[in-house]
Amino acid sequence: MSQSRSVRLSRRTVLTVLLGLVVAAGLGLALFQPWKAFTDTEVNEALPASSPSTRTEPSMKSMKESPMSPRPATGPKDLAEGRFVTHEHATSGIARTVRLADGGHVLRLEDLKTSDGPDVRVYLSTRDAGAVKTGLGDGAVELGKLKGNLGNQNYTVPAGTDLSEFRSAVLWCERFSVSFGAADLSPAAG
Repeated sequence: MSQSRSVRLSRRTVLTVLLGLVVAAGLGLALFQPWKAFTDTEVNEALPASSPSTRTEPSMKSMKESPMSPRPATGPKDLAEGRFVTHEHATSGIARTVRLADGGHVLRLEDLKTSDGPDVRVYLSTRDAGAVKTGLGDGAVELGKLKGNLGNQNYTVPAGTDLSEFRSAVLWCERFSVSFGAADLSPAAG
């Protein structure tokens, strides 16, 4: 009789351990999303003609009142750019800040190649590319979730953001607080 009871306790213990392992594996899969190491998402956007948040049509009244007002630039103008360097994951490509014809700004990522991750965001940081390995620093501005780990993408810079305060563009994994890669933003020539 005592032998039967010890076998039952052992089975109960084994089932409890197995259930614990299944729960731990499920949580691990949800947290780490390991399948992303084997997937790619390519996004190829054209440089926008104007900023989606500032696009407006001039009214006839404003055109009559100020016929001599200066016209906006005819096309986009590069303000700064830099090449990505690898931090936690192999990352390459170019980051450019661009002023659009309507005065809006975008951060453009070109020829981007990096790993897919569970929660990668695009930031502008006041720290240089080497320093963001340990954190984004004060005043970093999030531009949104990374649209894809490959290709050419645009991220609208919030109106009123002083781009001269930012030294780098960063691909930052929120879930694990690590930089996938960063690019120092140097003033564009000409």
